[in-house]
Amino acid sequence: VFIAQSRASGSHRDVEDEELTRIFVMIPKSYTEEDLREKFKMYGDIEYCSIIKNKTTGESKGLGYVRYLKPSQAARAIEECDRSYRAILAEPKNKSSESFEHDYYSNNMKQEPRGNTLPFCGQPEFCSFEKNESRIQESVSKRLSVVSRLPFIQEQLFALFDIVPGLEYCDVQRDPHTNSGYAVIQYSTAASAIYAKYKLHGFEYPPGNRLTVIFLEDGSDSSE
Repeated sequence: VFIAQSRASGSHRDVEDEELTRIFVMIPKSYTEEDLREKFKMYGDIEYCSIIKNKTTGESKGLGYVRYLKPSQAARAIEECDRSYRAILAEPKNKSSESFEHDYYSNNMKQEPRGNTLPFCGQPEFCSFEKNESRIQESVSKRLSVVSRLPFIQEQLFALFDIVPGLEYCDVQRDPHTNSGYAVIQYSTAASAIYAKYKLHGFEYPPGNRLTVIFLEDGSDSSE
């Protein structure tokens, strides 16, 4: 991760203090500040941890801050921590961080998924897609077909689709006559496949080469 400093942001020390060393994370409501420190201390020297609590009840909102001594440590934590934490750089304290927290909390936590069909119910994209699934007219499944005019490299395509949780397998095939790329992708749930199709259909990989992603019939009941 490389973090560029804005030309208008003043001295480097101010930027380092305000923008680059504090991260914002989603955590289980049962976490204490010590639990939070324990989970994130492997990425660098922690200056402090804090948990956002309901001002009335004192109950954790499932959100917290971790402040590191160095920007590189914060960047490493964002890159390497479990995706369920949805770690991002926190807004500087001199900005309206409270409204930022509220927006982040509202956007990421207010949508409750139906049932247990979502592999990552902390992720708002999955929740909204699961709710809006009825809008999708085509027959959905857990399996996707990926087509490209350029051949695929198995490891690279796997890494791309593994961004969406629940990837079960990635089978790359090549047509020796056309040299185009073809692969079959399967996820553990239809919700993951829907999200992957939405995010990666038309995606240029490598740049200039657009991927075509469609559902493949997998024999499952599409009503699921």
